[in-house]
Amino acid sequence: MKNMAFGTAELVRGIAAGEFSAQEVLQSCIARIDATDARVNAFTGRSYARARREAAVIDAMRTGGQKLPPLAGLPYAVKNLFDIEGEVTLAGSKINRSNVPAREDAVLIAQLKGAGAVLVGSLNMDEYAYGFTTENTHYGPCHNPHDLGRIAGGSSGGSGAAVAAQQVSLALGSDTNGSIRVPSSLCGVWGLKPTFGRLSRRGTYPFVHNIDHLGPLADSVEGLALSYDAMQLPDALDPGCHATAVQAATASLRHGVEDLRIGLLGGYFADHATTPARAVARQAAVALRAADGVEWPEPALARAAAFIISASEGGALHLHDLRKRADDFEPLSVDRFISGALQPAAWYVRAQRFRRIYRDKINALFKNWDILIAPATPVSAPEIGTEWLDINGVRLPCRPSMGLLTQPISFAGCPVVAAPMWPEGKNGLPIGVQLIAAPWREDLALRAGWVLQQAGIACLRPALL
Repeated sequence: MKNMAFGTAELVRGIAAGEFSAQEVLQSCIARIDATDARVNAFTGRSYARARREAAVIDAMRTGGQKLPPLAGLPYAVKNLFDIEGEVTLAGSKINRSNVPAREDAVLIAQLKGAGAVLVGSLNMDEYAYGFTTENTHYGPCHNPHDLGRIAGGSSGGSGAAVAAQQVSLALGSDTNGSIRVPSSLCGVWGLKPTFGRLSRRGTYPFVHNIDHLGPLADSVEGLALSYDAMQLPDALDPGCHATAVQAATASLRHGVEDLRIGLLGGYFADHATTPARAVARQAAVALRAADGVEWPEPALARAAAFIISASEGGALHLHDLRKRADDFEPLSVDRFISGALQPAAWYVRAQRFRRIYRDKINALFKNWDILIAPATPVSAPEIGTEWLDINGVRLPCRPSMGLLTQPISFAGCPVVAAPMWPEGKNGLPIGVQLIAAPWREDLALRAGWVLQQAGIACLRPALL
């Protein structure tokens, strides 16, 4: 039997048409995970018993003549900061192992279950989502399926690697400062960071309440759109969820972009990208007929303010454990948590004040543009353990610098589709492109991604494991 754990749209159509059963698809998925994950280390937990029950329900619906839900039988996995009923929510940490199991699923898991998707497990990540590399000391580093000696990105590294390794065709991650877009870029998969407040975060372990987003990583634009549509739910119980209406993005994919005003970001986004990263952004811009040289307002200040808010909220959240159990934290993040907890309150207040002004400037920018293009990461995936990067002659620390190009965007709360691009051809490593839209216009970013996918410019190339 072929590997049927890969190909979101094909799997959904095949199950609906009776070409194969949900249980056959699941078994193929399980076989692929078991055969490859010792090398990739994407999974930290496997929910096979639950998955078999969920797949059996889908098959019973089909044989009973019932209409199948939109994601019927599709296997997926989630970053291990999502609550899974009956399992401990690790959030990449050692400390959380002693917590009680979750009493119910996270809202987005419940939404996907209602749409017929089948949960197969939880995925590796940076501890408490504070990182861009998923070099997790507690659970081992996640390896990039395109080169096992390289990082998968983070903090949703397991999510990106699982899709790239064809273990699942859909995974959920979180994105505070770039944690969906960085692994999407480095692993060569599609990613969607929705508008801040679009999807409920209830039932997930927080990092930075004021910036945290949740979203999917997938094998295709259709995978992003199908899962995004299924997960939308205005949620009054999540004070950070501001969505008041469901957006049917899937139906808009095939509309093209001829009517859209599209621009290529220059300045900061060119200066902080290497030649291959600039090249893929240029390639996307040519395909989408984008204008050159659009300037994003004050990106360096936005990144600095995002760091201040992230460190301060993260440090405050973990202050008790930092006082009592500092040695049990990840060595790569503990100093940053401690320094964040010690930041003057005035810094945090000023960063939040700047954020309000900054959002106004971004909203004004999008009065003239519908889509803006930028590289997702400054480089392709570095080797595991890399400490320093050279970006256009400037020596920068590797781990925080993977978010150079993503932090200013998420700080504004804009929706972004990360499109997988291949600057060095089929034998090279990927670098993603960000397709950025105004708040609440995920549909436009997905449309632009669809055009790049249909043209063959942006695509997932399965890793040969």
